[in-house]
Amino acid sequence: MQWILLLIAIVILVGLALFVIGIFNSLKRKQVRARTAWSDIDVQLKRRYDLIPNLVSTVKGYATHEQETFERVTKARQQAIDASSIKDQIGAENMLTQALGKLLAVSEAYPELKANQNFLNLQEELTTTENKIGFARQHYNRSVSQLNESVVTFPSNVIAGMFNIREMEFFEIEEHAQREAPKVEF
Repeated sequence: MQWILLLIAIVILVGLALFVIGIFNSLKRKQVRARTAWSDIDVQLKRRYDLIPNLVSTVKGYATHEQETFERVTKARQQAIDASSIKDQIGAENMLTQALGKLLAVSEAYPELKANQNFLNLQEELTTTENKIGFARQHYNRSVSQLNESVVTFPSNVIAGMFNIREMEFFEIEEHAQREAPKVEF
């Protein structure tokens, strides 16, 4: 009789251990997916950072009195490069996106710049990169959503708490103006 009780206790403990291990591994896989998705964003952001100096120098050749805009773009780019946490990176990227929008708006005032093939190529590359960043952000946010859902729902929230697995931040647009549709005038 004691052997049977001992065997039942062992089976229950092994089952419980397998349950905890299964949830832990699931949480870790989701965490790795979210970090990988962030790395995908990072790759596209680095490509964007490489394009910006070329774009700025091309526009500078035509719009010499737009120094404040150039400084804003350069400063925002450097802050984005120097960001050390996801939260800092998100804030810096929002600032950089705004600054780039102003830089491209400046180009509208210079017809000879808009006709420059180098500028058009850089603008096309930047647009393509921005699209890739947008898709990478969506993938990242989906991955973070799956992780966060597991971290806050029972029973995985208990395991997450035991192993200090925390929610991650979404990559969200902070500026209200960036959420509005652009005004197009003909």
